[in-house]
Amino acid sequence: DPISVRARSNSEAWVVNHISDDISIVSLTTGNVVRTLRTGDEPSDVVFAGTDGRAFVSCAMDDQVMVFDPAAPDALPAVIDIDGESPRALAVSPDGSTVYAAIFFSGNASTVLNGGHGLAGLSRVVNNPATPYGGVNPPPNGPNGTFVPPQHPNNPPPPRVGLIVRKNADQWLDDNGTDWTPWVSGANASMSNRPTGWDLPDRDVAIIDAASRTVTGYAHGAMNIVMGLAVNPADGRITVIGTDGTNQVRYEPNLNGIFLRVLVGLFDPAVDPPALTSRDLNPHLAYLQSNIPAGERDKSLGDPRAIVWNSAGDLAWIAGMGSNNLVRIDASGSRVPDPSSGAADVVTTDVGEGPTGLALNEGLGVLYCLNRFEGTISLVNVTTAAERGVVSFFDPTPAVIRLGRKHLFDTHKNSGLGHVACGSCHVNTRMDKLAWDLGNPAEEMEIGAILDQNLGAGQPGFDPFTVPPGLQFQDWHPMKGPMTTQTLQDIIGHEPHHWRGDRFGIEEFEGAFVSLQGKDVPPTPAEMQQFENYLDTITFPPNPYRNFDNSLPTALDLDGHYATGRFTLAKGDPLPAGNAINGLHLYTDVNTDGVKCQQCHALPHGSGTNFVWDGSQYNPFPTGPMGEKHRHLITADGQSNRTMKIAQLRNMQDKTGMSFAITENNAGFGYLHDGTIPAIENFIDIFALADDQELADLVALMLTFAGSDLGEDNSLRTDVEKPPGGSSQDTHAAVGWQTTVVDGTALPVVQDALIDSMLAEADDLDVGVIVKGRVQGVARGFVYLPVSPGFPFAGAFQSDRAGEIWTIDEVKGKAAPGNELTWTVTPRSAAHRMGVDRDQDTFLDLDEIENCSDPADPLSTPCPGDSTGDRRVNFDDLNDVLGHWNSVGPVGDVNCDDRVNFEDLNRVLENWGLECTW
Repeated sequence: DPISVRARSNSEAWVVNHISDDISIVSLTTGNVVRTLRTGDEPSDVVFAGTDGRAFVSCAMDDQVMVFDPAAPDALPAVIDIDGESPRALAVSPDGSTVYAAIFFSGNASTVLNGGHGLAGLSRVVNNPATPYGGVNPPPNGPNGTFVPPQHPNNPPPPRVGLIVRKNADQWLDDNGTDWTPWVSGANASMSNRPTGWDLPDRDVAIIDAASRTVTGYAHGAMNIVMGLAVNPADGRITVIGTDGTNQVRYEPNLNGIFLRVLVGLFDPAVDPPALTSRDLNPHLAYLQSNIPAGERDKSLGDPRAIVWNSAGDLAWIAGMGSNNLVRIDASGSRVPDPSSGAADVVTTDVGEGPTGLALNEGLGVLYCLNRFEGTISLVNVTTAAERGVVSFFDPTPAVIRLGRKHLFDTHKNSGLGHVACGSCHVNTRMDKLAWDLGNPAEEMEIGAILDQNLGAGQPGFDPFTVPPGLQFQDWHPMKGPMTTQTLQDIIGHEPHHWRGDRFGIEEFEGAFVSLQGKDVPPTPAEMQQFENYLDTITFPPNPYRNFDNSLPTALDLDGHYATGRFTLAKGDPLPAGNAINGLHLYTDVNTDGVKCQQCHALPHGSGTNFVWDGSQYNPFPTGPMGEKHRHLITADGQSNRTMKIAQLRNMQDKTGMSFAITENNAGFGYLHDGTIPAIENFIDIFALADDQELADLVALMLTFAGSDLGEDNSLRTDVEKPPGGSSQDTHAAVGWQTTVVDGTALPVVQDALIDSMLAEADDLDVGVIVKGRVQGVARGFVYLPVSPGFPFAGAFQSDRAGEIWTIDEVKGKAAPGNELTWTVTPRSAAHRMGVDRDQDTFLDLDEIENCSDPADPLSTPCPGDSTGDRRVNFDDLNDVLGHWNSVGPVGDVNCDDRVNFEDLNRVLENWGLECTW
């Protein structure tokens, strides 16, 4: 998954591979990968800086920047820790001495106060009479103790819930402007379980000295998601782009269509500390209504992902991935008027779907815009700001993704103001790491809706007939309190949706397009089906904490996870390394709280089961009318929202950053539905464990949960403590791994062992293996045929020429300087396409090239010996060859080697009389 590229010279480029966790060094002379460098998890960008031109690579999941020496690329890189969640985009100062790293999930200085549960020893501070509302929960959000909108008169009292507060000038305020500072960071902070001085610095940009390779400071406070940054070449000021949510505001009617701002932030690095100021990139929006006329809506920028300045520093272009357009700003960050008419009104440049990259050629007067979703590059006239041409490129993205993706990301199509979409909160199909209170006091409670769901899965003590007194299932109240944004990875087939399970299928979200995003009308049933089909393709990536063979680690470093003080270690001490295998044993075989973890959190995904216990075995719960499943709901976890869906556990590593053991935090929301439990260890700590080591082992299991292969047995139906979980769309940990062989005659021992490990995983039919590169100056591809019954030529490679099989040693041995070969582990289902048939037309790539068809076009297929294009080989083709003998083609050049000679004559004669299908 290459996501960024930077040229180091006129002959060399470095490509960042996000899933592979590596850098491909590409020769721009041969167009071949000449070396692969392993990085940390989820590398996102690369720049070159310093007097020695070191390569700085951001590694998002590791919260680090790695520094490579291009003169000695195989040397161990330096590592710079970034105090923030997910550093991604990078930029360099004009003099090359400073590197700037944008912190993607920087946060917006908002957090949650608990009021809805007593788990993990947390105090319900919102309910405390000594707090601003005297313990009234939920606190009114309107004047004189009223609610806006007013509560529905037929509803019972709402449940007690948490409350979101946000820092403003060192004061922690709720949506009424009420000051909660004493209970968040002040003298009474312990009443919310926080230490005095607890804080969210809200770091947006890390400032790195390229010479010493250390962080010298941070810029703070501009936005929640920092999606891109650039340096003004004229004055050296830093520009960041991204979005910020108004998640401190309660209730869906008050947020409809106006819950987000698209921002640009600027700061001068010469000022210490940096003063980062932001302004709205949609100045035409007043946010007083949820819907405006289409003409005004089309001026909006949504989901900004790229920015580039001109050399004068007086004009920058910004690409909106969600709005499918470009806008321009001046040096102050203000939108620029129409260049052709001089009108003061803001204008946009429409481009293709999903613009994510920009490159400016001022000499040609052209801006190049990569339209990722469309598979095109727009050429924009920098003088008129008009698109003047479009160039398409090969893109194997399946049609189901192309068709359905717009319903998640397109801000013009899916909102009333043109700047928001589902993807505004479900960023990159995942999360914004915030909580939102999207209840509606005016909505009438739906009585009996829970009865259609799988309540307790029939398990004794959990089903409606045996659940303990006081813990009975309750209908869902419309005032539900804060809920953290959930990932959209692998949610189809795991219905119902939402933390409470109150949306039975994806179809029930059609109303949210209008009630939350301000869209004119809800999507049609056909559009919702497209959306669902797209969501069904979203898979969890390889788990970075697992071993290469996808097994669980036995000594996982738990940096950033702290002891709770319950056992031997003091609160705040680092936890020891965790043994995830023992954690799995505790999860599946030990009663840690009267029951085993697996009884509720079924394997391999951790959500509830879609089955019901009948006293002796589990039976499938009937599928719903929309094809939806029914993962089971529970009511025994002590929450004020009584009826809740059992949460899946595959993205625990994405929710880190909050702690009550330290004062400076990178996230204001943690775990559980409302984010009130700060860290994984705090939740696990509520169970019956023996010591800190068992706590560490379960933390290690949670971090390594995604990936399946947890010993799950879905055929087992007779053990009430081990309900069948079904499938999980995970990715094997080895997928993406690469290594480039430079000299096959002197293969290093470590590299040879890695290749053997790749092939062993492929032989287990877990993954695929491909090899790409050059052989004797020709671009070639190979796909491994695993050792398995039913596979012809097992244990060898199919090349990109039909009928040509290479042994493993032959492929290894062909690598040489200038003819390097890169080995890659792929998803098994994608190996053939990626290795030898990129357009999936059943004709292998080299066969197509040698017979003058396009291997990147499924409509272009080879007809060997055909020179005239009539799909027949006859005298017309022979005449072409003989009539253009010794010419440079293309007429008569039936093998496309730019020469007409005996090879072409032989090709015609060998295929004489052939008639190819169209």
